Amino acid sequence: MAEYTSSSITIEAAPADVMGVIADFARYPEWTGEVKEAEVLATDDSGRAEQVRLVMDAGAIKDDQTLAYTWSGAHEVSWTLVKSQMLRSLDGSYLLKPSGTGTEVTYQLTVDVKIPMLGMIKRKAEKVIIDRALAGLKKRVEAGPDA
Repeated sequence: MAEYTSSSITIEAAPADVMGVIADFARYPEWTGEVKEAEVLATDDSGRAEQVRLVMDAGAIKDDQTLAYTWSGAHEVSWTLVKSQMLRSLDGSYLLKPSGTGTEVTYQLTVDVKIPMLGMIKRKAEKVIIDRALAGLKKRVEAGPDA
């Protein structure tokens, strides 16, 4: 199994509210920073995204990628790379656990870029991506649905 990077944060909201923000791809450009465009290409029978095209701009790395999403119940979503200009693979997940008055959100990520990169540098980049995503998610969820 590939090495992955993982981090967790507690968000003061119910798991359903957190997952609602995670599943609302159209609003990703408002809170993620790196996502400039998000387009749902396919949905499942429940109306949840199965394939999403994301246009990313993370400074030196710009990419147009398509991800396939798998929803496991109400508290977990994972994704894998379908196509990308910059990446060989991208696997990630959000796992939500009720925690006191809020939700503990764990984000796991494994990225493999097409250009050569030292494993240590790749892990650091994954950590930065995860930490920014979790901070943005927390801020967006705790601001409320009308934010």
